[in-house]
Amino acid sequence: MRIFISTGEVSGDLQGSMLVEALYQQAEGQGIPLEILALGGNLMAQAGAKLLGNTAAIGSIGIVESLPFIIPTWLTQRRVKQYLRQNLPDILILIDYMGPNSAFGQYARKHFPEVPIIYYIAPQSWVWTPNSKIIQQFVHITDLLLAIFPEEAQFFAEKGVQVKWVGHPLLDRMTQAPSREEARLRLNIDSGQTVVALFPASRYQELKYHLPRMCKAAQKLQEKIPDLHFLLPISLSEYHDTIKATVNTYQLSITLLEGQKALEVMAAADFAIAKSGTVNLELALLRIPQLVLCLVNPLTMWIARNILKFSIPFMSPPNLVMMEEIVPELLQEEATIDRIVQESLDLLLNTERRQKTLENYDQMCTLLGEVGVCNRVAMEILGYKKSK
Repeated sequence: MRIFISTGEVSGDLQGSMLVEALYQQAEGQGIPLEILALGGNLMAQAGAKLLGNTAAIGSIGIVESLPFIIPTWLTQRRVKQYLRQNLPDILILIDYMGPNSAFGQYARKHFPEVPIIYYIAPQSWVWTPNSKIIQQFVHITDLLLAIFPEEAQFFAEKGVQVKWVGHPLLDRMTQAPSREEARLRLNIDSGQTVVALFPASRYQELKYHLPRMCKAAQKLQEKIPDLHFLLPISLSEYHDTIKATVNTYQLSITLLEGQKALEVMAAADFAIAKSGTVNLELALLRIPQLVLCLVNPLTMWIARNILKFSIPFMSPPNLVMMEEIVPELLQEEATIDRIVQESLDLLLNTERRQKTLENYDQMCTLLGEVGVCNRVAMEILGYKKSK
């Protein structure tokens, strides 16, 4: 059996790697010879996928931000399309990665319609632009959606898509997370030290907007709480020099760590300041209070608001799960240094607010399903038969 998986960005590489591991495990148990080809990143390759292109660093949020990636994405997809026409897969799996996967799915539907397309983790455009052309394209190309959120499943079922709700795969990932005590021991952090984790970016452009602002706020927080220590895991090694050079200008008590230490950093933290994305849900599952920032190119935001009439209830996954603000979000001009410092101090020092956050996290967890998500997804994929 030959399966092709298409995804991009750091989060897609993580989700894809967990799926690849589960697919090989379930296939071995069922005696199914399996080959997995992929567009993804190093984590998927380490899990056993044969990479046809590395897309972990090709990703952006925003209109202006996406422009540098149009040609590299097009060239990669053109090469992969030629390969797949000569090496037809039995199943095509698309994971998130809205624009490129929509285009890729349309190509596959036209040129090899006999190959079923399973979408795992729908792009969040179903929340942002529920009546858009992108949603119509999604419905057209998707034979089966394996949904991670209950509301996602309901939304697409009402659009006529065959849907199965499987739960959120981060539930599986969190079973590997260390306890607070274990994490601090591994990172050589005293049990009484106050620790703030910083998560500025999984995409290169995000560094420009998030990292300096986080560092300036961290500097002020350090003045308020002198024994404060910061931890920053670097999601991709190519970001290291940029992050180190920026951080060094702020004289922070900070430790930079490799990306694979991210779970330990989260588990060790008392509080986190993070960009909007998958990391917000990871922090919530580990019960770490957090402040979410969402900053893009000002031109992108102007176009979104004034031309595209972009309007969303929330950006971060914990709030989208609950459809209420259980973690504070500061979008664009709201994310001033003073506001970041104010919210951070309150979430660090206000016992009642911290407790309320933890209660909301517990409620959120009940909406994410049960552990074993990746194995359920793998079994659905391996057993799928496209109806004629």
